[in-house]
Amino acid sequence: MTSDRDLHIISFNVPYPADYGGVIDVYYRLKALTRLGVRIHLHCYQYGRPESEVLENLCHKVYYYKRRIFKDPFFSRQPYIVATRNTPEILQNLLKDDYPILFEGLHCCHYLAHPALNERFKIVRMHNIEHIYYRSLARIESNIFKKYFFYSEASRLKSFEKVLNSASLIAAISPDDSQTLKRNYNNVTYLPAFHANDNVVAMPGNGDFALYHGNLGIGENNEAALFLAKEVFKNFDYPLIIAGKNPSKELKKAVEESPNINLLPKAETSEISNLIAAAQINILPTFQNTGMKLKLINVLFQGRHCIVNDAMVHHTGLEPLCHIADNPKEMRETIIKLKDVAFPIEEIDKRKSYLNQHFSNEKNAIIFAGQVNLNINEITEPLHLVR
Repeated sequence: MTSDRDLHIISFNVPYPADYGGVIDVYYRLKALTRLGVRIHLHCYQYGRPESEVLENLCHKVYYYKRRIFKDPFFSRQPYIVATRNTPEILQNLLKDDYPILFEGLHCCHYLAHPALNERFKIVRMHNIEHIYYRSLARIESNIFKKYFFYSEASRLKSFEKVLNSASLIAAISPDDSQTLKRNYNNVTYLPAFHANDNVVAMPGNGDFALYHGNLGIGENNEAALFLAKEVFKNFDYPLIIAGKNPSKELKKAVEESPNINLLPKAETSEISNLIAAAQINILPTFQNTGMKLKLINVLFQGRHCIVNDAMVHHTGLEPLCHIADNPKEMRETIIKLKDVAFPIEEIDKRKSYLNQHFSNEKNAIIFAGQVNLNINEITEPLHLVR
């Protein structure tokens, strides 16, 4: 069966609700492509998230596959994140037609090099350089078993990454990742992250606190929050709110020791959006510089002053929109400089100019559709008008 409007997407998880990094990129890309008239055949590996009526209304067809969980994470020579997503049923469904296939991350690439798919146009969306990401997780992990698992997974991912030679197109999520992948593979392109923002809605004026937000159960976010609590805001006369689920015991203890820091472990997405908009300063350090941090894009669309370290923005093109500080002293000095400075309309206009050019879901969906030779509709109204 042949069509120039149909696309298979294989997702590592059910991408709705779009409430964490990877699924945000998946959901808003398929939403933008659907608006262009692309018929999405969505394949979801399912664990911990229910089937979604929202996805079924957006897509032409949605398939769900139970992710296999091994009691022994070292059972397979393949990376664990790949070996648990290899149901034969997905291959049978892909072979019912000859539509292009988009694999979301190395997680979903078990069948990328399968001989039965040799003639298909196959795209891999790289959300991270996974072996670098897992090595970083190992570095900050205190649990010995988890640390060993992350190092082992990093090694297996580095070896497995060669499967990308079977891709027709590799779509990196950041310029840095694109350059890294180009050293080893042909047909690499940079496709910016897709996100929930339609327009820059940052408000001029002042707030009276700083905000750090993220899923605190993820090692890199916990590390960043601990850094702020222990090294930047401890004994510092400016309030900080840390918002995010699953904070560690160590983070809770650090917050208890600092009366100027407030922890919101039950904050939902809507509340965090309100906090981003209300804060005087959004502060977002990271110690893991692969991929693209979607929370930074959200902050630049929604919030006022933004302080980051170099690892957060290095080679993203977002450097001119942020204040860069790389150690506690620099961060405190920057906070003191910005805490009473009203966020200017000129800065909002600067963000609009850059973000609407480079991080427009509509524009990037059109570029992607062209790369995959999909026949799309002529746009008669902006995508952001369609909910």
